[in-house]
Amino acid sequence: MAEEGGAPVVVPPAAVPDLPTGPVSKGRTPRGARFAGAAEAPEERSGQRAEASDAAARRETADTIATLTRLRAEGRTGEAHALLAEIAHWPADRFPLLAAELQHAGLRADWATLMWEAASLPADRLVAAADALVAAGRSADGEQVLRQGVARPAGEIGSAVLGLVAEGRRREVSALLDAYVRVRTPEEAARSAEPGPQTLVPLLLAAARGVSDERHWDLVHALRVAGFST
Repeated sequence: MAEEGGAPVVVPPAAVPDLPTGPVSKGRTPRGARFAGAAEAPEERSGQRAEASDAAARRETADTIATLTRLRAEGRTGEAHALLAEIAHWPADRFPLLAAELQHAGLRADWATLMWEAASLPADRLVAAADALVAAGRSADGEQVLRQGVARPAGEIGSAVLGLVAEGRRREVSALLDAYVRVRTPEEAARSAEPGPQTLVPLLLAAARGVSDERHWDLVHALRVAGFST
């Protein structure tokens, strides 16, 4: 249309995107940089991320062991021990790799120190580290970490178990108390019931029964002497 007495107004055609000239098959895979990786299966991407994470863990472990070896060679004992204390807080699944690399580097004493440091971890992380070692075929190391971990004061053990119970972590409770009643005297085990007798006494007795009838009756006696009903 043209305005009266004026030149006609020309409207440019709208840009139309190029369309494929041939038929598009159903399920055709998108192509181009925009769609890079779109066709990868979720399992494949997850596997790639796991491999990258594992490689990063191995690099970090190797670098840390190299640093520790250098500190030992230079006689910098305090710094070496501080590094081991830091490593003890690494994720639990790193412990088998740390054990293998430390022993391969001839640092067996440092692995023993690292297990001792790990024994002071919170109860849930202590059990996780022990589980990782056992799963990797290092059962003796896993048991040792637990034995050292339950050397903490009786009241602290009881409070840690109550925390695990509140979180519904029954398996961790079982592992911790099994180690506890094996290595501590019945009198010490009885004292650990103080933070919550109604919950802890049955759990302690069940753990002791799993060790032996003798340990169970010894604990029953110790609990009664301590004033707890069984």
